[in-house]
Amino acid sequence: MEINEQELFDMAFKAMDHAYAPYSNYTVGAAILCDDGNIYDGGNIENASYGLTNCAERTAIFKSVSEGAKEIKAIAIVNGTSEMSKPCGACRQVMSEFMKADATVFLANNTNQYKEFTFKEILPLAFSDKDMD
Repeated sequence: MEINEQELFDMAFKAMDHAYAPYSNYTVGAAILCDDGNIYDGGNIENASYGLTNCAERTAIFKSVSEGAKEIKAIAIVNGTSEMSKPCGACRQVMSEFMKADATVFLANNTNQYKEFTFKEILPLAFSDKDMD
């Protein structure tokens, strides 16, 4: 399956425009390409009770899973600053449930600069179902 990077970034930036971040003003958008060929997006959604905030990555993933997609081939993560996006630990753990080690991860900033990684590079020692055997 071919990855259209530009389409992923366009959708991630559009999702960032819909982010709800009135407390931190740190907007994030994510777009994921799943094995079914569909792209799902999501923005971060904050809450006055900070623990109930949901990151853009998890919003996009939960959206895709709720629609029946179970394997992510690629994810693009963007934010509204000049710093490169970096998924938090909770997002990386959720990503590990639906991404193979060689899945593509694009981390970008608001000036269209990005770096490409494999999932294993951003979470080399992921906890998985194999650890429960």
